[in-house]
Amino acid sequence: MNIASRIAPGLAPLDTGITLDALDRAPYPIYRRVRRDAPVLRVQAARRTFLTRAEDCKYVKDRPELFSSDDPETPMKRAFRAHTLMRKDGAEHRRERMAMAPAFNPKVIQSVWVPKYTEIAKDYVSRLPRGETVDLYRLLAGPYAARGLAVLLGLEEATDDQMQGWSQALIDGSGNFGWRPEPFAVSDRANVEMDALFHRLHDRHVADPNPSALSVMLTAEDPIPLSQIHANLKVAIGGGINEPRDALCTILFGLLSNPDQMVQVARDGDWDRAFEEGVRWVAPIQASSRLVTEDVEIRGCLIPKGDTVMTIQASANRDEDIWENGEVFDVYRDRAPHQAFGNGPHFCQGTHVARRAIGQVMLPILFDRFPRMTLPDPDAVTWRGFGFRGPINLPVTLN
Repeated sequence: MNIASRIAPGLAPLDTGITLDALDRAPYPIYRRVRRDAPVLRVQAARRTFLTRAEDCKYVKDRPELFSSDDPETPMKRAFRAHTLMRKDGAEHRRERMAMAPAFNPKVIQSVWVPKYTEIAKDYVSRLPRGETVDLYRLLAGPYAARGLAVLLGLEEATDDQMQGWSQALIDGSGNFGWRPEPFAVSDRANVEMDALFHRLHDRHVADPNPSALSVMLTAEDPIPLSQIHANLKVAIGGGINEPRDALCTILFGLLSNPDQMVQVARDGDWDRAFEEGVRWVAPIQASSRLVTEDVEIRGCLIPKGDTVMTIQASANRDEDIWENGEVFDVYRDRAPHQAFGNGPHFCQGTHVARRAIGQVMLPILFDRFPRMTLPDPDAVTWRGFGFRGPINLPVTLN
């Protein structure tokens, strides 16, 4: 780590050696060093101040009056072509978040979405070939997350490939901290296609109200503007596929790499514990930006008003102050609260759906059909992502 001397009294040290490519390919050794040597660190390549300790990340997320979500330098607004609820605070954020809330009501999740996800999971698992080595990322994790989300949002007409393509376009665009033109060209095309679908489905969801997110937003007594309804749907598409997809692949990798844990989890039905450990170990959402609204001090470092801090959930979830051997996947470690889904007002709205769709539906169904699955070559699995992270392939032998 190349840390230059402080350029002004009290400012956090400046790192000029960490690259975005290194954070994409192998972030965890970097975060381990930073937690130890400079837990508050200005990273030149990201143009942000990284916070890598769990206590500091939670402090920021719990204080929106000091750390605003409305970061003007984030590429998210450009990628989504909208000022989404992810970049709003206070009453404005709450109004847009609550517009979708009826679709995520616990009773609706249990009575409507869990049966739907169960039906989809059984269908998609039944298509997998016994005895062959296949890429579960491509054949199962991505399509399952895409189909479930399409149903939940009321976008059933979209294909699995369309949903996955749109999601990746939005993720790549919103994580384009280098502001390269190519990712934005892809996200622009995705926005055009999504907007066209939303308009086509509008009248059906108004005429036939249902529990889907699109329908509940369109038929609310006091609906938010149509432009924000569409922005809400895009936020859900952007985060609602990669999170369960990457969580499923990460958990499978963890279990298949630790056969003793896999046997115990399957025997005792500890799928919920496996889910929580997987998203702690490799957080699907690795980092989040916040705009500093007034001068603050964290760990003796001055962070001036107008600066942008980045809470590194990936690092917080392995903080030595909370977890022993946090680098290791261990379903049966002592429990502690992780930050994989954030906290504070922007706590991920789809968390409870993801927990059920993966931990209570897909994992037991998959292992029931293929109880002796194996991971023939762990080194063949490739991991990627700075803002969002997970395996991008998962070759598994389906025994």
